[in-house]
Amino acid sequence: MAAKNNLSAIEKIKTASDGLRGTIKESLTDEITGAIREDDQAVIKFHGMYQQDDRDRREERAEKKLDRLYSFMIRLRLPGGFISAKKWIAANEIANENSTGVIKITTRQTIQLHGIVKSKIKPTISAFNKANLDSIATCGDINRNVTCASHPVQSPLHAEIFSYASKISDLLFPKTKAYYEIWIDDEKIADKNEEIDPLYQDRYLPRKFKIGIGIPPNNEVDVLINDVALIAVIEDEKLKGFNIAIGGGLSATHGNAETYARLATVIGFADTEEKILKTIYEVVTVQRDFGNRSDRKLARLKYTVDKLGVEKYKEEVEKRTGFKLEPARPYTFDERKDYYGWHKAANGLWYYTLFVENGRVLDDEQVAMKTALLEIAKTDKCNFLFTSSQNIIISDVAEADKENINALLESFNLVEHTDKASLLRKNSIACVALPTCPLALAEAQRYLPELISKIEPLLDKHDLSNNDIILRMTGCPNGCGRSAAAEIGFIGTAPGKYNLHLGGDNEGQRLNKIYKENLEEAAILTELDSLFATFKKEKNSKERFGDFAIRKQLV
Repeated sequence: MAAKNNLSAIEKIKTASDGLRGTIKESLTDEITGAIREDDQAVIKFHGMYQQDDRDRREERAEKKLDRLYSFMIRLRLPGGFISAKKWIAANEIANENSTGVIKITTRQTIQLHGIVKSKIKPTISAFNKANLDSIATCGDINRNVTCASHPVQSPLHAEIFSYASKISDLLFPKTKAYYEIWIDDEKIADKNEEIDPLYQDRYLPRKFKIGIGIPPNNEVDVLINDVALIAVIEDEKLKGFNIAIGGGLSATHGNAETYARLATVIGFADTEEKILKTIYEVVTVQRDFGNRSDRKLARLKYTVDKLGVEKYKEEVEKRTGFKLEPARPYTFDERKDYYGWHKAANGLWYYTLFVENGRVLDDEQVAMKTALLEIAKTDKCNFLFTSSQNIIISDVAEADKENINALLESFNLVEHTDKASLLRKNSIACVALPTCPLALAEAQRYLPELISKIEPLLDKHDLSNNDIILRMTGCPNGCGRSAAAEIGFIGTAPGKYNLHLGGDNEGQRLNKIYKENLEEAAILTELDSLFATFKKEKNSKERFGDFAIRKQLV
């Protein structure tokens, strides 16, 4: 098992945090700075938030000898990305009152708010609590928000499969009551035995932990990038169980060959809810006990799997569950996309998928999306689902209410906004990056829309606009925008510079590789122009761009 000596600094902070309480209360009362104490910056992640600062203003403030402009990002726990209309209204009000006002839909199907100053953290979480929302365990070394294939039109069994997102979230929920004591003013528990956590103990996991649920043949949830991936097996119109895969994760570090992106490896099949949940639980305990607690760059489950070997990891899981997994069942992914526009599911309800570029819900000069969604929510005739591509599904609309909902979509130009977006733009993802992410080396969210506007004419030039190419950008190699799993991936290396990656497949079952390094915009456009020209001339019938890059040995 993992050595108990030579622990990283974060490991020591976790075990000394008094059940994730740390000195957060004391940090909040310090009016000298907008930051919180250094150790508490690690502890608050388990409460669903990160301390950040506006990097655009660092130099200006430093010249004036001012503290950095600190603020906090808070992320909600929404298994599978479901939120009711009433809760959306509450989130909208809280965003307006306490944050920048922008509602950010994440690649893990939840909401995060940015720009919350220290004095507003507690009012924000208190308001979320009143709306029956929470941010527990959405950050930190713990199971994060569980993702799930979001489109009910994918399968008549969608609701049954989707229910596993909440079941898994509940199964891996931490036992500490620190969140409620600090933010909701609950009384501190006198009997610490009530907080004994057999899963996380007092050390939690070596690193963050992500779980996703996919429904073939559409891999829109990018299921294999997770630490644990569940792939639904449907036979004779019944859910037979899940293939279980382990060891996915996209984060890496530039210049560190020991770090790498990896897709999850299928280790077997489980056929009952009891076996499925027990297997997931024990996969987590093995990572807890064997994961690297000395070097956080090598602490994700993927490194534990590769260190032990897939079979050894599987054997350890089976020893703890008391049963063997069955051989994996056949499955096929043949697409990875959101179904835009109106679609009717087998349950008789309607679903409208709205394009939300990089998940940013706001009112701007192009479209008043935030106002529109608020008005739609006020009808109380729908719910909302978030996709892993950061889009919004207006869900559960009855036949009798569809016309009214559509009229609102039309009146706010959301239908036109969705319809006119190019395939390339609809397939794009960018992480937040600058100015708030402390890890960002380059722009992503603020820059990618502009770059796509320059790439679209190149596709038009080569008559490729109707090709379903998946393009993604991240401001660093940490992987939040899933660039490593794109046909065309940009990974920031420095301001204005990106590594260009090629060769991922369209279905999310193959990672890409570096094609060219440290390219500025002009070089990016020149390279893509040449690549598109060659692709148009030499591609096979119906060949995808990523597959072409591999066949031609471009990487």
